[in-house]
Amino acid sequence: MAGHSHWAGIKHKKGRADKERSKIFSKLSREITVAAKLGDKDPDMNPRLRTAIQAAKQSNMPKDNIARAISKSEMSGDKNYENLRYEGFGPSNAVFIIETLTDNKNRSASSIRTVLQKNGGRLGESGSTTHMFNNYGIIQFEKDKVSEEEAFEVSINAGAKDCVNLDSIFEIVTEKEDFYKIKTELEKKIDTFSYSSIEWRANNYINLNEEQSKKILDILNTLEELDDVQNIFTNVNLANIKS
Repeated sequence: MAGHSHWAGIKHKKGRADKERSKIFSKLSREITVAAKLGDKDPDMNPRLRTAIQAAKQSNMPKDNIARAISKSEMSGDKNYENLRYEGFGPSNAVFIIETLTDNKNRSASSIRTVLQKNGGRLGESGSTTHMFNNYGIIQFEKDKVSEEEAFEVSINAGAKDCVNLDSIFEIVTEKEDFYKIKTELEKKIDTFSYSSIEWRANNYINLNEEQSKKILDILNTLEELDDVQNIFTNVNLANIKS
């Protein structure tokens, strides 16, 4: 649930205003609970849970909240959540990939469809937008962790697809299937990451004028208000647009 300015057009995330904090924590808690339910309760033995906890800490979620989310996975009567992906189209040739964690796929689909239709868009069929994206694992860490030479050496030896030198961070790009394996290898050398997740990155980004871009931002914000929505990815370059 983290956002970085250099790829703001790839995945849009809201700021951490107080009024949004409870909703963000709720979504993070849900991911922790599901990760713990599907695997080991020990994050050292469960890469998905470890990544979810790291994301929660990056959003300043209290330790008590994290512990409660893990404990909740042991409740047999708890809801069963599914990771479901929806694909959609917006105005100005914008496309979206919307990832959800939901216990009611009909509710999720209906809510997402309503938001898109009200804003001149529509819900697409499975596969209607994913062919415009690549699904990669992304790991980012501050430059003071290791030297550039060591960052490249560690990432290549771990089997990463690429290592990119950005303004203040190094970014490791992995194949989706290798994400957790490579992240585990990198953790032997790097104690903390500024961001790590599997995400969709568009093959080509479109540049819109300010009015068109703000319309897309409105759609993204409205979609993110939906409880089931975890992540949204778009092909619109929003890096220079103020939300």
